[in-house]
Formats: sequence, structure tokens, C-alpha cells
Amino acid sequence: MILSLIKVPVYNVGVTHLDKWQHCFAYFVLSLSWLIAFYKKKKKLLVVACCILLGVIIEISQSTLTPYRTGDYYDVIANSLGVLLGLLVFNMLSKKIEVKK
Repeated sequence: MILSLIKVPVYNVGVTHLDKWQHCFAYFVLSLSWLIAFYKKKKKLLVVACCILLGVIIEISQSTLTPYRTGDYYDVIANSLGVLLGLLVFNMLSKKIEVKK
């Protein structure tokens, strides 16, 4: 009864594709974390490939294994872009560390 009396305001936010930025940021953090973790082993290409493959597998799984989720190839692109940005930042950071040595 009380809940029906409470009116929640509805806001129209003009942000489009916010979830794609969230995907990009999440995979940026994921790839950067793993690249830092495997810094001594020199496995950059393997880490990047695995992160991109993870994004592809999750999107395919969402569209095939669940009735209430959908896969989106734009999500795969955003995930991959996040991974590549993570690699770019990692390369920039590792060059600065090598210069300071």
C-alpha cells in the first residue's frame, strides 16, 4: 500500500551507448591487470588474445545459453577496444619503467 503512494521520478538521460563504455573500461582493467601480472613472463600477445577471446565467448554464451540475455557484436568491439587500450597503456608504462632503470 505504502509503495503505491511513492512516486519515483523518471529521468531522461541523453547518454547513448553507456554500456559500451562500461564494457570498454572493464576489459581495459582486465587486460591491464593481466599484462602487469605477466610482465616478467613476456606473454603480451597471449594475454591480449585470451582477453579478446573471453569477450567473444561471453557474448556468444549470452545469446545461445540464456533465454533472457542477448549477445551483441558491438559489445565484442567495445571489449576488444578496451583490451587494445590496456595494451597501449601497458606499453607506455613499461617503456617509462625501462627508461628509469
